[in-house]
Amino acid sequence: MASNEFQPLQGMSDIQAPEIYLWRMMEERARALFTCYGYEELRTPVLEKLSVFQRSLGDTTDVVKKEMYSFKPSKHEIAMRPEGTAGTIRHLAGRGEEGLNARVFYIAPMFRYERPQAGRKRQFHQVGVEATGEANPLADAECIALQKSLLDSWGLTGSKIQISTRGEPSDRKPVADGLRDALRPFEQELCEDCQRRIDENVLRVIDCKNPDCQQIVDRIPSAIEFMSETSRAYLDQVVAALDSMGIEVVVNPKLIRGLDYYVHTVWEISHSALGAQDALAGGGRYEIALGKKAIPGVGFAVGFERAIMALEACGITAGQFAPQGGVWLVSLGEAALAENMKLAAELRAKGVRCGIELAAKSMKAQMRKADRSGAGKVIIRGDQELEKGIAQVKNMAEGTQQDLTIEEILRDA
Repeated sequence: MASNEFQPLQGMSDIQAPEIYLWRMMEERARALFTCYGYEELRTPVLEKLSVFQRSLGDTTDVVKKEMYSFKPSKHEIAMRPEGTAGTIRHLAGRGEEGLNARVFYIAPMFRYERPQAGRKRQFHQVGVEATGEANPLADAECIALQKSLLDSWGLTGSKIQISTRGEPSDRKPVADGLRDALRPFEQELCEDCQRRIDENVLRVIDCKNPDCQQIVDRIPSAIEFMSETSRAYLDQVVAALDSMGIEVVVNPKLIRGLDYYVHTVWEISHSALGAQDALAGGGRYEIALGKKAIPGVGFAVGFERAIMALEACGITAGQFAPQGGVWLVSLGEAALAENMKLAAELRAKGVRCGIELAAKSMKAQMRKADRSGAGKVIIRGDQELEKGIAQVKNMAEGTQQDLTIEEILRDA
């Protein structure tokens, strides 16, 4: 058991081999897929002004009220980013017209002060996209299709998509008023948090996990019933576009994503590999006001830690993506080591994965390292091989061995 002196802070993790190979696979496939959809990578700072998140996420959200790491080192109060959208939109708002029609993605750590649990950490990692532009059902459908394609590319096929709507901004008051009126007769039966939420943020009552609150929510009209015909038609168009792409979704009026910036389409993706708590990822259309600008767009995020739990439950492990192939140089004697150093440099310059033991070790010890490295070939040189200008080349998979000149080795590398 490692000493606590060398452990990271609670809720944070060191990510090392072999686990890192799974992360790299996910990052590489994400970047390749996003490029196909015309997205460019964006890296924003970990620290932002607190106001960026207050204005974007809403003062009454749990993220802002309870979960942000914030401090005041100078005249500005600063926060470590708890999610990726607000900082991305802050950046795009500063790009003028170009930022109003942009496609960007991010892969970055986020920070929330909450109780660490399986798949949820205080430093966690997300991959996400943001596509700015005026509300368009086809853009929302394409974004959902992209997120599903991302999960499929990782090996998380069979995910389920639930979709709903937050309606237009003009729907917010009639929805809130309608839900409050419907909930008032049951107010004393709600949990303490939901009694407070009726006035503070009534939509949060809808997705409360308390079974008694859920029974009450089932007895009142859904939020969608208080929305305009335009909003309901918008949702129908998103569902129809997804259907035309062969993507099945379930409309769930009780799906209420918790951030204030959402308008129109919201969705959540689940996967059975996660068991009872099967929520995997989600996204939605938003309208974020920063200063005098209101930036509309649509986007999603996927948590790496949560996705890795699902991958491992599906039998997809880090070892499957460990580096394989390349060569390992075995040196028998100081002269051979000196020559193998030169050979290693030449092979690496050609892009060949190449390992070498830099201290005097036995043949057996060096071969063990070669085997652990996953090298496809081992190149062995000692004094005799140096005199003849050759090397013994062993194929690790086939167990065969042949003598080749250094010129032949470099030519075939």
